[in-house]
Amino acid sequence: MGCGETPGRGRAASGLSESEVETVVLALCAVAKPVEGWYLWRPQLRDPADEMVLEVAVNGRADALVTFNTRDFGDVHRTFGVEVLSPRHALRRLTR
Repeated sequence: MGCGETPGRGRAASGLSESEVETVVLALCAVAKPVEGWYLWRPQLRDPADEMVLEVAVNGRADALVTFNTRDFGDVHRTFGVEVLSPRHALRRLTR
């Protein structure tokens, strides 16, 4: 998924309208920076489809990874220092 493309699953899970999701995605794209994949950490997770997400977070030195799928990221925080948050928890933290 590239910037400006809105995921259908996120729409349903967030409860936001398509227009609201597009606004959020475009705002994120405005501040996002490309991440070089210097090191592959595979395999670390149960679901191979999630490995790229973890690698981007680790290689990009992210403090947190926001996903609706928190359960598949297991001990990522302990192993890599990347906190795994649901969108709800991430928004709460941002609005404190």
